[in-house]
Amino acid sequence: MGTVGLSFGSPTSGAGFDVSSTVAAIVGNLQNVETPWKNQLTKLETQDTAISSLGTLFSKLSNDMSTLTDFQGIMAEKTGSSSDTNVLSLTAADNTAFAGTHTVTVTNLAQTSSGYLAEITSASDTLSGSITLQVGSGTAKTITLNSSNNTLAGLASAINSSGAGVTASVLTDASGSRLSLVSGTSGANGNITVSSNSIVDTGNSNAPLGYTSSVTGTNANLTVDGVSLSSASNTVTNLIPGITFQLTAPSAKQSDGSLEQVQVVIGNANTAVESTVASLVSDYNALISAINVQQGNDSSGNPEPLFGSPTLSLLQQQLLGSLNTQNPNGYLDSIANSSDTLSGSISISLDNGLPLNSTTIAGTDSPTSTASTAALASIANAGDTLTGSISIQVGSGTAQTVNVGDSSTPATLAGLASAVNTANIGVTASVVTNSDGSSSLSLLSGTSGTGGSLTVTSSILDTSPQTISVPASSGNNTLAGLASAINSAKIGVTANVVTNSTGSQLVLVSNTAGSAGALTVSSSITDTTTGTALNYNNGGSDISSLTSLGIGVNNDGSLTLNTNSLDALLNSDYSGVVGFFQNANSWGRTFSTVLTNSGSSSSTGILKLASTSNSNIESTLNAEISKEERMISAQQVSLTAELNSANEIMQQLPTQLTGVNELYSAITGYNTYRG
Repeated sequence: MGTVGLSFGSPTSGAGFDVSSTVAAIVGNLQNVETPWKNQLTKLETQDTAISSLGTLFSKLSNDMSTLTDFQGIMAEKTGSSSDTNVLSLTAADNTAFAGTHTVTVTNLAQTSSGYLAEITSASDTLSGSITLQVGSGTAKTITLNSSNNTLAGLASAINSSGAGVTASVLTDASGSRLSLVSGTSGANGNITVSSNSIVDTGNSNAPLGYTSSVTGTNANLTVDGVSLSSASNTVTNLIPGITFQLTAPSAKQSDGSLEQVQVVIGNANTAVESTVASLVSDYNALISAINVQQGNDSSGNPEPLFGSPTLSLLQQQLLGSLNTQNPNGYLDSIANSSDTLSGSISISLDNGLPLNSTTIAGTDSPTSTASTAALASIANAGDTLTGSISIQVGSGTAQTVNVGDSSTPATLAGLASAVNTANIGVTASVVTNSDGSSSLSLLSGTSGTGGSLTVTSSILDTSPQTISVPASSGNNTLAGLASAINSAKIGVTANVVTNSTGSQLVLVSNTAGSAGALTVSSSITDTTTGTALNYNNGGSDISSLTSLGIGVNNDGSLTLNTNSLDALLNSDYSGVVGFFQNANSWGRTFSTVLTNSGSSSSTGILKLASTSNSNIESTLNAEISKEERMISAQQVSLTAELNSANEIMQQLPTQLTGVNELYSAITGYNTYRG
């Protein structure tokens, strides 16, 4: 802390000193203690602003994901079209509708029953009597006229309020007025019956107002995909599940006498889904860009508020890691404790078979001549059933194709090896047992050096289910041990153990993208700790990663979207895309959880915890500053009083000195003022 001196000038001048400026200088010196605290507060506040901005970006991204993962959301929406809107127009489709094409023929439209009472010359004529109305098989209602409703308008009002299910209105033209009755129920079940009518016009010699039925209620008749159906209303709901359409006219008769067939096409909302995925990519890029910005300096060369913060590294780790998460094809039932002991086995097969790709090692010439070799990918069981063929070319010779099972040999590795050897193409084939117990087909060129190099193309598939047993050894007979056993078997499937709110689960991901990699799995695994059978749940999606959707990850962590690839996938495998976002343990639900755990919407989110930590530090700093300010304020009051007192003394010194001089002169007789 610095020091503050007092400038008194000449002590005997009587001028004193400036108390205010002196106190201000001392207080300013005391306030220097607060400077580091205030600087830290400023830094924390800028961090708060950056954290809040990142939180907003996380929120936007979460909203995008919510739209895609919501069972009732954008992916459940449907579009529709009619080949002839003059006959049938689509009005609505809900999430129970299925995409497809339907053929509709409209024989006749539905009609609503109606009728009218006889005309009277003047609508103001007084009426009397009663009328009994019934709609379909409903309850008959009798309306009796009295002094409060004895006109056509009064009768109409009484009918409308009677609950008879009939709408009454007065129609007037140049010739007079009449009461119109329209059933509130369309179709054949809504016909109006007038069982009693004694209404008369008392203003016209009690002329009776007879009832005339003008329209008989009938149902609409139509065929949907060849099935004859009827509808009481021309607004037709759920005859095609989830679809509402309006009938506007009967189908036109064609030249051959048949009725026109209207094509109703129900489709998925591909455009809306593509737009939402594009927003997801855009909002993700905005977030990752904002995170990347915080890792550098601003335009003035100063570090950004979160530069060097572990929060940034943690966010990047969470986001980039979740992008690469594989979407599971399915999973076993969850267990509460991942360390529970398991027993049993699981049978797994790829629907199109496990591809046995080939690898080749070229032959070499001098100084040491070696022969070219090739091998097919290994399989767990040498006796598995194989399909497909293998193309082998030696040097510049003609490629020859050998099919599995040629020459009446079994469709196994041994059979394939025998077929290759029998083909006499200059290659020796054999089955090799590897150190891990798996087997593979080995090919050895009969010609040494580069001239005998092999070119091998394989379309061989292993179609046999692969049965993996829970390891018997203690400590390995767990979910983790089973996952390791599956991965070691090299059966084209990756197994992982994931932990979520329901416990721990074994999830399976096919290593082959698309429908070719769909899995067929059966489980006899039992949690022997609890005695619970662990059934396999099909994830329902054959899409394993974002790449399949046309989404790529750049080196800076940002994303690119190939809309053509996404559109093609939506057209060919819409249900797979839905499963990718919405199924249990899916990429979509996993990524949504990551966003929640990273943002500020959850009390345990990374950004929320960072914000809370800053808030706690800020509270402590503000408390220290307030405490220091109270102490300084007290010292300021004390200093002001003390210095004011000292200043008064300084200002009184000349008077006191004069008095001393005068006293001295009086005692000594010496006048100190004479020259």
